[in-house]
Amino acid sequence: LSIKAVLLPALTRFLIFPAGTQAEITAEQVADVVWTYFTQLSDNAKDTVDHLQQSEFSKNLNTLFQDNLQAVSSYTNELQKQLIPFATDLHTRLTEDSERLKQQIRQEVEQLRAQISPYADEVHQQISKNIQELQAKLSPYAKELHDQVNQNAAELRKQLEPLAQELQAKLRENAGNLQTSLTPYADQLQQQVNHKVEDIKEKLSPYADELKTKVDQTVEELQKSLSPYAQDVQEQLNHQLEGLSFQMKQNAEELRTKLLEGAEDLRLKLSPLAQELREKLQEDTAGLRESVTPYIEGLNEKIDQQIEEFRQTVGPYGENFNNLLVQKVVEMRQKLEPYAGEVEDHMTFLEKDVKDKLTSFINSFKQPEN
Repeated sequence: LSIKAVLLPALTRFLIFPAGTQAEITAEQVADVVWTYFTQLSDNAKDTVDHLQQSEFSKNLNTLFQDNLQAVSSYTNELQKQLIPFATDLHTRLTEDSERLKQQIRQEVEQLRAQISPYADEVHQQISKNIQELQAKLSPYAKELHDQVNQNAAELRKQLEPLAQELQAKLRENAGNLQTSLTPYADQLQQQVNHKVEDIKEKLSPYADELKTKVDQTVEELQKSLSPYAQDVQEQLNHQLEGLSFQMKQNAEELRTKLLEGAEDLRLKLSPLAQELREKLQEDTAGLRESVTPYIEGLNEKIDQQIEEFRQTVGPYGENFNNLLVQKVVEMRQKLEPYAGEVEDHMTFLEKDVKDKLTSFINSFKQPEN
């Protein structure tokens, strides 16, 4: 997978679309794309530098900008000049930073364990209490999301099934030109699918933001409940909680992505129904009625099948996400327990560090609004 394929769409949209527009993409999303490129070059970020020469990485970035972005705006050349060495240097330092962070996190957790070990039972109980409170907070959101998906599915059925029924009635009544009378229904079907899918996306996307707010509350409560047991290692505790917050918010963004992908997948499965109808209506008029009748009579069933698949697939996402967030806090509890073994979550902190640097750098080049 080339850097052009993964980075160009995000970076171009970031440069040319002002904040607040529907097409806007954030610096954080661009940073996600760059990180994805780093990690997709090999099985994990630690091995990336071993599999890609620095000169080749720099060459790829140069090609990206020279071929695709010079015409975007007057400041693109400056971005090209500075981003290439910045990203190349960041990429080169991944292995070194990975090992450094691994040692730092290991030492950090050992210090935390040593400090709180006299209160191990109390700490376990406190975090368990936080887990129960988190489950209680998240449960309504899972139900709300499930209900919203069901409602979206019902509304889409209500909107599309009468159209299919009207098509059948028109087919029975019409003895003249079927192409002329039925083609507008294919266009209408496509328009309604597009409109409703966008509506579904708008209704589902905000759940991620609401859940991020709950993450902030949970991490703040964890900090308050654990601070009395970590008085001499507050910095280490706060750093671990920052890592926890980062992971949980990443999960929230993944939920948003899955919800939007689920809606888009529904569009991709319903749109061919309209296209197939158009194609059938373009066939030889002599046998058109015999050809199109079975298709129209089965249209309702096909629509219902795709909508039900969407409902069954996307509906459980909220509950699955809740379980994932709770598991992150459970892992935090396990990590702080005595004799828990070595910690191997330094990649979380490395990812956060790299993305923070990329976000800050990319934001400095955002096109000023007029």
